[in-house]
Amino acid sequence: MVPGRTGPRPAADSGFGRLTDPSPAPGDWSLPATVAETHISVLFFVGDRVYKLKKPVSFGFLDFSTRQARRAACRREVELNRRLAPDVYLGVLDLAGFDGRPCDHVVVMRRMPPERRLAALVEAGAPLDDELERIARRMAAFHAAAPTADEIAEAGRVETVRRHWDASFEEMGPFIGPVLDAPQCARVEELVHRYLSGREALFSERIAAGRVRDGHGDLQAEDIFCLDDGPRILDCIEFDDRLRHGDVLSDVAFLAMDLERLGSPAAGQRFLAFYREFAGETYPASLAAHYIAYRAHVRCKVACLRHAQGDPRAAGVARDLLAQTRRHLEAARVVMVLVGGLPGTGKSTLAAAIADHNGWSVLRSDEVRKELAGLAPDAAAPAAFGEGLYRPEVTAEVYRTLLDRAGKALQLGESVILDASWSDSRWREAAAEVAQATASDLVELRCAASEALAAERIDRRRRHGGDPSDATAAVASAMAARADPWSSSVTIDTAATPQSTLAQALAVLEPPDARP
Repeated sequence: MVPGRTGPRPAADSGFGRLTDPSPAPGDWSLPATVAETHISVLFFVGDRVYKLKKPVSFGFLDFSTRQARRAACRREVELNRRLAPDVYLGVLDLAGFDGRPCDHVVVMRRMPPERRLAALVEAGAPLDDELERIARRMAAFHAAAPTADEIAEAGRVETVRRHWDASFEEMGPFIGPVLDAPQCARVEELVHRYLSGREALFSERIAAGRVRDGHGDLQAEDIFCLDDGPRILDCIEFDDRLRHGDVLSDVAFLAMDLERLGSPAAGQRFLAFYREFAGETYPASLAAHYIAYRAHVRCKVACLRHAQGDPRAAGVARDLLAQTRRHLEAARVVMVLVGGLPGTGKSTLAAAIADHNGWSVLRSDEVRKELAGLAPDAAAPAAFGEGLYRPEVTAEVYRTLLDRAGKALQLGESVILDASWSDSRWREAAAEVAQATASDLVELRCAASEALAAERIDRRRRHGGDPSDATAAVASAMAARADPWSSSVTIDTAATPQSTLAQALAVLEPPDARP
């Protein structure tokens, strides 16, 4: 039953259920009447109004099986969505049966122009930067004013995030095999648990910074309308407050995921960049990738439910979303890269190139050595092998400092590159322990070049000056005589061009399906 002009009105005490428009009936009959359906609602588009009817369904994450539950959800939907679209959500209307008693309830909304839907603009290839900037600015302001409290902050704890993932894994269990690829699902679960195992410090830091708030919870391009006077952002989660609570980055990651799903990953990244600027955000790229993966997994679960309800296209959508989930989880892997080799083999050049390519930090032993000695990075401190600043006890302190700093960065989700000779197996073993303790991937790259080429590079560096390294050809020769075998490393030939050298390293760091 679609409500008409003479339908019953909400009770006077209905609060946010009270209609703000004098008439719940459509005022413009020139628009075509249509019906749309989601896994939990049916929407009737009549004139310039939309009537949203909750389905009497019960899933693991919601229960609309009773009329009272649907009425409460309708009222809550209006209340919450007026935060971002106050002129769209008009109120709740009771539906009466033939006996005049309420039999159900609908949310009454103003009908938005479909051609201004963000999803439609993406699919049409329209310019998006101005619209994405407006949406990002609106979401940044919304999050800044959104409430937070101890019970809300609980949603940002690593244990809570893990619990949400595990609940999704359990709910999707029946679809593994009939719809979803079992090895793909297993890899997703493995990557999720590995990331969360080593990142408690990161999630705690986000809570301490006040980044866990009562947000939107379901930020999709289909529900955002780009109007001349600003965006209207609709359809937040109303049926479970806990599903709106979370890191604000997780909230906006939903839209970044959705824009990528629609075929515009660049738009998703631009949106996140705008939001980061307006919100004054700082976060590691791994966290954004993790939350994008989480949102893709949530939509994968929804597609599976739609498949169970008989949607013939939903299975393919679910598989695509699972692949998107995995790509971003692979990108979220936290990595410790050891770039080693004898002096003159090009390890510092390669470390810097990897850092530029991936946006990762470099910790260089030569710079740490000078810092610990109270010297400027480029201050000269030449010494024979094992003497001066290169005494064994000084070298040990340098490696301990490198690994301590690396461990802290890895816990905060930052991948790091450690530029040192790594000629002593003791320090490589210590690095492996740090990687294991922080659930990070360890990649070991050993740079190699001919003795003549290395000597030429050392001589050129010394003549030009300004480099933290004090190594000479004689020091390189002494180190070579004492270096432990490094069988766990991948050898990188640095005699070729810098581009070729970097390509060799990236082939080790980035398997073909590891990044979006």
